[in-house]
Amino acid sequence: MNRSKSPPRRIAMVRTLVVASLLTGGGACWAQAWPSKSISLIVPFPAGGTTDVLARAVGVELAKSLGQPVVVESKPGAGATLGADFVSKAKPDGYTLLMGAVHHTIATSVYKKLGYDFQTSFAPVSTVALVPNVLVVNPGVPANSVKELLALAKAQPGKLTYGSNGNGTGQHLIGAQFEGMGGVQMLHVPYKGSGPLTTDLLGGQINMSFDTVTPVLAHIKAGKLRALAVTTAKRSAALPDVPTLDEAGLKGFNMGTWFGVLAPAATPADVVTRLNTEIVKIINNPEFRKKMDDIGAVPVGDTPAQMAAQIKDDTERFAKLVKDAKVSIE
Repeated sequence: MNRSKSPPRRIAMVRTLVVASLLTGGGACWAQAWPSKSISLIVPFPAGGTTDVLARAVGVELAKSLGQPVVVESKPGAGATLGADFVSKAKPDGYTLLMGAVHHTIATSVYKKLGYDFQTSFAPVSTVALVPNVLVVNPGVPANSVKELLALAKAQPGKLTYGSNGNGTGQHLIGAQFEGMGGVQMLHVPYKGSGPLTTDLLGGQINMSFDTVTPVLAHIKAGKLRALAVTTAKRSAALPDVPTLDEAGLKGFNMGTWFGVLAPAATPADVVTRLNTEIVKIINNPEFRKKMDDIGAVPVGDTPAQMAAQIKDDTERFAKLVKDAKVSIE
């Protein structure tokens, strides 16, 4: 009788050992299984802007290296916070990612109520690129320099308009700081993203913008928009003849926009590590770096810890700027 029951006991023991192995060594097992299906990369802006362009560039190469489709999805609205909120509440399994940006560190101070905390609700993966912002005006604006633009704005308080990617975004804050340092008053017009913003700028519905270089570069080269200055401390390699705002008279002006990939908090560490490894490889590929040069982006590719430190520093730095500029949204 005992011998006849021996095989079932062995089977039961094997099953127990397998289950125990999965429970105690799950990290290694899941690392081998991931990814087993398509990955969603959420862009919190409409198609056509820098965030979208970078997400698609990374997504194409990431799909090749992981062997699974990477689907770029736009979830715009509320200054990029709607898309971020969606990802923060997604299952932390590595299949829903966010193409985040510096805007999210600003929104922390601008929006009084957010459904997430950008520093604790996400697991940073890697910064993809830094893109300078550029002050561009519609050719119909009678100003060929920052000095002339400031004089025009002072002569017409509150009449000149500047567009942004939404309330609380980097472009909004740059515009507010430009007003403060330049001693002028302009009208802020928020959009959901660079696509509709650029369309209205080209059509003359708004006078200017402080958008990133990427969506306006071709229009600048074609003479459809006039670049007056870049907002970073150094000139942009894509626009070497365009001065910085610091050079144009607004001393100490230095703001740019970084973009990077984040996962929901509690995403397994091995999945985050795998994502970081693959993304950094992509960023260091000469062909990818050439693509970044072509759109005016500076490739980065850092560690999760370095990205987390950048987010912390920016959140603290922008909190003061937001307070000084008196930018607040319910």
